[in-house]
Amino acid sequence: MRLAVVGHVEWIDFLHVERVPEQGEIVHASRGWGDAAGGGAVAAVQLANLAGEAIFFTTFGSDARGRQARERLEQKRVRLAAHEIEQPQRYGVTFVDDEGERTITVVGERLTLQGGDPDLPWSELEGADGVYFVSGDAAAVRRARKARVLVAASRSLGVLKEAGVELDAIVGSASDPGERYQHGDLDPPPRLVVHTEGAHGGTLEPGGRYQPVELPGPIVDSYGCGDCFAAGLTYGLAAGMSVEEAVELAARCGATVLTGNGPYERQYELIG
Repeated sequence: MRLAVVGHVEWIDFLHVERVPEQGEIVHASRGWGDAAGGGAVAAVQLANLAGEAIFFTTFGSDARGRQARERLEQKRVRLAAHEIEQPQRYGVTFVDDEGERTITVVGERLTLQGGDPDLPWSELEGADGVYFVSGDAAAVRRARKARVLVAASRSLGVLKEAGVELDAIVGSASDPGERYQHGDLDPPPRLVVHTEGAHGGTLEPGGRYQPVELPGPIVDSYGCGDCFAAGLTYGLAAGMSVEEAVELAARCGATVLTGNGPYERQYELIG
């Protein structure tokens, strides 16, 4: 299958702490590491682990963090359709506490992909089996709609409204106000709406509630769970699975990444 992600990348420094520090407090991290992350990057790696390869339309900064992020994603079987701009790469720090919860601080502006960029191979999206849209402008959404299946993150509701295209699915966290989609927010309406609720499963419109899957190990780090879920959903719908089968695969992807450090130590794989 030909699968793609349109979105952003950030360089994230992860710190494992017993608990997130209170104001003025000093805490010690038991472990620290850095990686290319952000919603687009994590989803692209998950799709590559499901399909063998995925193409990632994104923008990198021109500094050392940008170069690191590019090299890291190429190591993960992600084929890059990338534009580099003369700005620092957006970066951040994520605290991961002993309960596996992540708390994120980002620095700098999101490097937003422009659908009118003539230097990117947009023809790769025409007739693609599936695309997951994370971020970009309205023109990028319209480019992504040329795929057979288009899934989008509800966090980008503003540009989705502007684009005015039909989505095969929109997905977001039911507990995050920034990801809340309500009936009537988009015209035309998406064919499927997925509200995720973590360990409690979630809801489908249409379809009602879906159940969570069993975790394949203890909870370690929740960073990337939603992104991996969305990538799994995109793969499933693009592969011709029923909605129920695609959501079960998506839940399995989200559950697996929860049992590893950072977004890549453990991802659900369908390929070797």
